[in-house]
Amino acid sequence: MEIEPLFDDEFAGAPAKRILAKLLKHKEEGRSIVGTYCGYAPLEIFRSLGLVPAVLCAFSNGTVAAGEAVLPSNLCPLIKSSLGFIETDTCPFFSISQVVIGETTCDGKKKMFELIADRRPLYVMDLPQLPDREGALQHWIGVVKEMTVFLEKTFDRSSSADAFEAAIRDANERNEMVMKIFSYAALNPPVLHWSEMLDLVFLATPLSGKELKEILTEKISVLDERVKAGVYFGGADAPRVLITGSPLAGDSAKVYRCISEEGGVIVGIDSCTGFKPFNSRIAEDTGDPLTAIAARYLNIPCSCMTPNTRRLEEISRLIEITKPDVVVDVVLHACHSYNIESSKVERHVREKHGIAFLKVVTDYAAEDVGQIRTRIGAVLEIAKGKR
Repeated sequence: MEIEPLFDDEFAGAPAKRILAKLLKHKEEGRSIVGTYCGYAPLEIFRSLGLVPAVLCAFSNGTVAAGEAVLPSNLCPLIKSSLGFIETDTCPFFSISQVVIGETTCDGKKKMFELIADRRPLYVMDLPQLPDREGALQHWIGVVKEMTVFLEKTFDRSSSADAFEAAIRDANERNEMVMKIFSYAALNPPVLHWSEMLDLVFLATPLSGKELKEILTEKISVLDERVKAGVYFGGADAPRVLITGSPLAGDSAKVYRCISEEGGVIVGIDSCTGFKPFNSRIAEDTGDPLTAIAARYLNIPCSCMTPNTRRLEEISRLIEITKPDVVVDVVLHACHSYNIESSKVERHVREKHGIAFLKVVTDYAAEDVGQIRTRIGAVLEIAKGKR
């Protein structure tokens, strides 16, 4: 049975187009746009100042060559694609952004930001990467405050504790709604498709909780109808897959397609283009909202953190919720922190949970699709045999 897409109304078409339309409307209404690349950018600060976040382009193989004209060819494809979009002036989100907020999650991105510093006003957040060490949180609070001052000066506006608290409450409401939608992928069988999860992530990032509420309330009704009608994705006995690792979207979503084509169903996405930006709350009414915001973001378990025990804890939590048969760890070429950490993830998944594991190292090109499909097919068969 063909299932009607979840986002089939006024948001029909490519996700980038419908998000761009929303952002352009905001800009016409006089609101300013802040471009970001990473889940460590504290969106609540932007919203407390009346600014709108936009996720900048980073997921197309088509701009990698332009990036390689400046950057080393053996660099991460996400960084090469990001710069390539700017060099070719083909990222509409960058075009409408008045400033860019970066972060020091990896050396490649950190140096790439130097190359675009003359294109837009730029603030690079210095992220402490030993988050449990004494002084790490205080350092990060200072960075968040400094970034807030940068935005206030750039846009000639100021925020307040009340505005910060309102943004926190809005973010918590938004995150709760997004995770409610994601929970439909964890059903057995799942009634939410992986492409719908990606659409939701990219739709939810620039929109406030208030903007999302009307949209997602209706979508939850659609998903409830799927449950009642017995409409779901994959076969009734399809192997369930939890994705972890590098952020995937656009051309790197080929891994998701291979899983679907080999008969698997994706029941969770543990990455920055999945659950990570939405799966925790910010403490409300603490009397120190900037500290509450900073503390929440410092707890995000990116592989740049060390020791990254929080990632293993989060994977265990998601395994309990999604009940996967296989964990697939996807690592982008030259993403050294995720690549090195993969051995710890594999040991954790196999020894603690007894679940099949597959590591996939790839880039944005299509040449390895056949190999990926073969390897995924093999691990799905192994998982089915364990049932």
